[in-house]
Amino acid sequence: MFFSKFSSVIIGPNDNVVIPPITNSVDWEVELAVIIGKQAKCIRKDQVQDHIFGYTVAQDISARDWQKSRNNGQFLLGKSMDTFCPLGPAIVTKNKVNPSDLAIKSWVNGVLKQDGNTSELVFKIEFLVSYLSQIVTLYPGDVLLTGTPAGVGVHRNPPEFLKSGDLLESEIEGIGRLQNNIV
Repeated sequence: MFFSKFSSVIIGPNDNVVIPPITNSVDWEVELAVIIGKQAKCIRKDQVQDHIFGYTVAQDISARDWQKSRNNGQFLLGKSMDTFCPLGPAIVTKNKVNPSDLAIKSWVNGVLKQDGNTSELVFKIEFLVSYLSQIVTLYPGDVLLTGTPAGVGVHRNPPEFLKSGDLLESEIEGIGRLQNNIV
C-alpha cells in the first residue's frame, strides 16, 4: 500500500507534534526514510542505489480514527495532519550505513514500544523505489517511508494513543534519534 503525505506534515527532530482537536487516536510508527538523490523513472531494482542519496529517521504519526473510519478507509487525511512526520536528526549518506540491517526503536515517555530491525521489512527498499518509479517520477529530495515494526499503539491491548505531554523518541542504529514532544 502506498499513500501520500502533504509537505506541511514535515517537522524537525526536536519540534512539537501537535494533536489537532479533531482526533483523540494519534499513534506512533518509527520508520526508515529513504531520501532520493537522483531523478528516478521506470528504474529496475538493480538501479535503485544509483538514485538514493541517503537515509534518515521518520515518525509516521497517524490519526487512526481518520485513517480507519472517519475518512472511509483512505489514509491521506489520517496521515497528513500538520506536524505528523518528524524527520532527522540528520541524513546519513548511502555509503555510510547498510539500510538492510539496522536496529529501529521507539519509546513513549521512556517506555520501549517498538523494537525491530530493518531486515524485517516486508518490502525491501529496492522493490519500493523501483515499483513506485514505474508509476510516478521520483525527484531529488523526495522522501519514502518504508514501514514500521510491531508495537504501534492501535494494536496494543488495550489500544494506546499519544496525548499532550508525552515524549516520543524514535531511533535507527547508525542514523540517530528524534525526540518530539506531543502537544
